[in-house]
Amino acid sequence: MKATDTIDLLYISYYWPPSGGPGVQRGLKFCKHLPAFGVRPTVLTVDEAQASYPLLDRTFEKEVPDGLQVHRTATTEPFEYYKKLTGKKEIPFSGFANQKEKDTLVDKVFKFVRGNLFIPDARVGWNKHALKKAEELLANGNYKAMITTSPPHSTQLIGLKLKKKHQLPWIADLRDPWTNIHYYDQLHHTALARRLDEKYEREVLEQADAIVVTSEDTKRLFLNKPVSIDPRKIHVIPNGYDEQDFTLPSQPPKQELCITYTGTITEAYNIDVFLKALAHTMSVHDAVDYRLRFVGQVSEGLKKRIEQAGLGGITEFIPYVPHEAAIAYLMQSTVLLLAIADVDAVYANVPGKLFEYLASNKPIICLGPVHSDTDRIIDECGAGRLFHYTAYDLMVDHLDQLSKAWKINPNQDLPYINHARYSRKSLASDLAKLVKQLTGQK
Repeated sequence: MKATDTIDLLYISYYWPPSGGPGVQRGLKFCKHLPAFGVRPTVLTVDEAQASYPLLDRTFEKEVPDGLQVHRTATTEPFEYYKKLTGKKEIPFSGFANQKEKDTLVDKVFKFVRGNLFIPDARVGWNKHALKKAEELLANGNYKAMITTSPPHSTQLIGLKLKKKHQLPWIADLRDPWTNIHYYDQLHHTALARRLDEKYEREVLEQADAIVVTSEDTKRLFLNKPVSIDPRKIHVIPNGYDEQDFTLPSQPPKQELCITYTGTITEAYNIDVFLKALAHTMSVHDAVDYRLRFVGQVSEGLKKRIEQAGLGGITEFIPYVPHEAAIAYLMQSTVLLLAIADVDAVYANVPGKLFEYLASNKPIICLGPVHSDTDRIIDECGAGRLFHYTAYDLMVDHLDQLSKAWKINPNQDLPYINHARYSRKSLASDLAKLVKQLTGQK
């Protein structure tokens, strides 16, 4: 293969525009920037009319590059039955953030069915349709490698079957942990179902030519599993931000100190001590008007805890908005709140929104595990501070200093954040190097 050759890559992803969320952004941005580095992707995804998307964001459709081939297939999934039997208009979000604080009997039944009859997940019904189309594409194309990206982790089983049959270099992109995901225990797996899921996970980790994860801690999590895997084949390519998404000027409000959180947040996110610290700060700095703003899906249980903390009067809940609108809210904030779910494998969780927070040049208040990857990234970029969930005194001191600084200057934007290595283009370059390495091109 000549150094000037373009490598044709089959990119298999369930989530693709018009679906919303960080998983969509990762694949879309890779496919947008890979051609600049000699890799030409072709996308295999699900028919949007049949897909089970928790969120829709039509604004992503305009970012699909001209000339990118996108092949959509049918699927067979249980979510329409779920909506009919429960009377709900939405399917469950990641972590069940749009579910009630207490499950109904029907909810419990569906979680049990989901955890034991649909392994690894309820979108496994797409696999037979995707495999049929993948075989057609491989027969007619000149593909040198393939990527499967998850969740849903059932997509990795497509790569597993294609690898066994075609011996095509295969990259498994695991955006989240698999059997260690924070809501895994809510699915009420039987011992048999759990063993089968662990078997699938182990086979993917062992047989993929390369594993891509989004953090060093996720890499360590997978290496600590009882699998036979060469540590050198696990590569960390984090999520990132697209410079072209950040064209709006920064407009922090002058009349209030606005703390903004974007994305999904549930009871698993331990923000109670922060809420207490903020309530205390409000009582000390009564001349400052505070606003706590959540943009995205917030569970009912968490809304109740915010009310109980005495912050109901200053808190604003904005339902899910398109990606470009979410960025606008970032740019119209004083400071940004980031929280990491307080669950097992918490160190492996580096939220995708972190990198867009960095790109906004706003100071970050993060609640999570000290010495984690998230802590390291925030510190190395000089972008704010991470506090342990229980660090009340430190939070109070930080909020106190922030409030005093805000009285002097309502614009607390950071003069410089060293975040260039997390641009989507830079990360696509890293992925292209891996593809070329696996296909023998220098």
